[in-house]
Amino acid sequence: MKAPAGLSLSCDVVMLDAAWHRALPGVERLVRHAARAALAGARRSGRRSLTIALADDRRVRRLNARDRKKDKPTNVLSYPSGEAAFLGDIVLARQTVWREAREQAKTVADHLSHLVVHGTLHLVGYDHENDAEAERMEALERRVLARLGIADPY
Repeated sequence: MKAPAGLSLSCDVVMLDAAWHRALPGVERLVRHAARAALAGARRSGRRSLTIALADDRRVRRLNARDRKKDKPTNVLSYPSGEAAFLGDIVLARQTVWREAREQAKTVADHLSHLVVHGTLHLVGYDHENDAEAERMEALERRVLARLGIADPY
């Protein structure tokens, strides 16, 4: 997917669980590519940055309990910064991502890419709190993923 003119993305990837790299070589490149595609699909331009943390279920469960009052791991958490240049942080839970990919008969790479796209869209203001928001966000996710060569996840 070609980025819009004037889009410059700096994406730091923080490896909090080394098993990500062992199980999915090139994971850093994969998540950067998905984040860039999401921003291009959302037609965001300018200098942007975000951080993607590749964690395990234990760490994500603690964050989910603290921040969302849900004492269980989840696949992805997004923490928008509220700033224009630094979009925020995305945290992914390895075991949950792997389990969901297996249950949904998807490759881990495709499922992970979808979750990064989903999380990145949250950082730029998309949400799914009601049906209209969910339809808008899912339609954009489908378009971005199609451009990445990934089948409709819904």
